[in-house]
Amino acid sequence: MTPGQADDGNSTESSRTQTETEDMVFRCLQRARGLEEAGQFGEHVQGGLTLQRRQHVEFLVAGLEELSAGHASLDASRPWLCYWILHSLALLDALPSEAMLNRVAEFLARCQDKDGGFAGGPGQMAHLAPTYAAINALTTIGTDYAYSIVDRQKLHRFLCSMKHPSGGFTMHQGGEVDVRGSYCGLAAAALSGVLTPELMQGSGDYIMRCQTYEGGLGGEPGNEAHGGYTFCAVAAMVLLGQVHRLDTVRLERWVLRRHMALEGGFSGRANKLVDGCYSFWQGGLLPLLMPLLSSRTHVLVSGEDDRTASGVRSGHEYPFDLEALQRYILSACQDPSGGLRDKPSLRRDYYHTCYCLSGLAVTQSLLLSNDPVLGGLSNKLLFTDAVLNVEKSKAQRALQHFNALPKLQG
Repeated sequence: MTPGQADDGNSTESSRTQTETEDMVFRCLQRARGLEEAGQFGEHVQGGLTLQRRQHVEFLVAGLEELSAGHASLDASRPWLCYWILHSLALLDALPSEAMLNRVAEFLARCQDKDGGFAGGPGQMAHLAPTYAAINALTTIGTDYAYSIVDRQKLHRFLCSMKHPSGGFTMHQGGEVDVRGSYCGLAAAALSGVLTPELMQGSGDYIMRCQTYEGGLGGEPGNEAHGGYTFCAVAAMVLLGQVHRLDTVRLERWVLRRHMALEGGFSGRANKLVDGCYSFWQGGLLPLLMPLLSSRTHVLVSGEDDRTASGVRSGHEYPFDLEALQRYILSACQDPSGGLRDKPSLRRDYYHTCYCLSGLAVTQSLLLSNDPVLGGLSNKLLFTDAVLNVEKSKAQRALQHFNALPKLQG
């Protein structure tokens, strides 16, 4: 048994699965360290710390051309597939040809509902999740044609129609209300230059009610704290300018407790396994909180005593181990044939490729100028906007474009 989380001598299905995962990841980490010590780097070396750029790009570009029958269950998530693939390629600085980008933009135009917002596919119902994904994808394409597709007037009308009396957003007409809706609605509005007081009203109050006793946030008031929902909530509060209203001491403590001691990656909830996608959902939270945490000299990790994390906000120290997270992504999440995955026992997919690379990009952006990039400069990704999760220069250009347009009428 590898060193890791103890089961207090009471073996359960959860503790056995945790031990199996630790053993599996430990072998990956050992192999990568052995290759590193032997000086074996490069894309031809599998299982090491080199980012397999060529294989990832081939996997991603192939997904834009044709998807296997196994993706049929994602028929209502087609803008998400466009976003996951394009964002991953943008971070790798390997966006496809202009002709291919125009084809993607034309497809997304067919997903736009006649009354505003975007659907999961042509002819489907407008929904906040694919609206966020479509606007992020069009932003990543970054052409004037892509920008022109967004009908801002109708988008704003659609977003206003999704507002709920609680202050939150419904995901679609008659749908559920949760913090995904808050984030998707506010992010889409902010990026498109239509974030109005009407959309912001009551949003912060709703999100505040979703913070739990643990410190993280659930999808709805009263739900268990969860990494994905916590990111959505915190990023939404950043967009609202209200992140200071959250209990950031408990929030940071909760996030740091999700950082797995042996694996180096993050889990999404208490008593759950490490998952590569939380490299972004959890790892990307702390940069959003840093302005509020910079005045504190340490972070309380235990509720019972004064043990502290390596949380001094100066020099090379940071609240969690940046190198360990990079090691997990590079050694355990890369599929030898391209693409990234949750953990070594699972298959690659576009979702995990997107969020593993996003987490790696965020982590690299936190390094000081004289800190080495783990695995060498060939591993360096372009930075992502930590709030919107769009490649940084693409996000800046879109914000400049949309905010320069005339204000909405009516």
